[in-house]
Amino acid sequence: MANRIKTTPASKTSPALFWSTVVLSILGAADAIYLLIYKLTGNPHMCLGNGGCHNVNFSPYSEISGIPVSVFGICAYFAILCILFLEARVKIAQENGPLVIFGISLGGVAFTAYLTYLEIYVIHAICPFCVVSAIAITFIFILAIIRLVKQTAN
Repeated sequence: MANRIKTTPASKTSPALFWSTVVLSILGAADAIYLLIYKLTGNPHMCLGNGGCHNVNFSPYSEISGIPVSVFGICAYFAILCILFLEARVKIAQENGPLVIFGISLGGVAFTAYLTYLEIYVIHAICPFCVVSAIAITFIFILAIIRLVKQTAN
């Protein structure tokens, strides 16, 4: 028999979109893990720049019910990665993965906008690692929109 390629909604989107989202999710997860380690250890040598990361990561806004905000970022980035890799193997992920990733990244962008507002107008400090995470989730959101549009077009 001839070699057959399985076409699914997920496989119809560009591999470049898939791998770009994977790379950004790994970058975002690594950044969030770094922030969590900094939060738990308080090592002053981990804070780069003008000290803004210390002010931000030890502010009252850096936790939700005692859980560091970076934990939520780690969970979001790993959820996106899991969904991406399940899209090739599980039918429900193939059909709904792009929409779920869109939803997660939309929530991430909204939460990041709130945290950025707090950094600028309330804490008066900028954490460079938080900026990296904000950029990563924003680009994931843009890629999620493109993937969703391409999926519905097919």
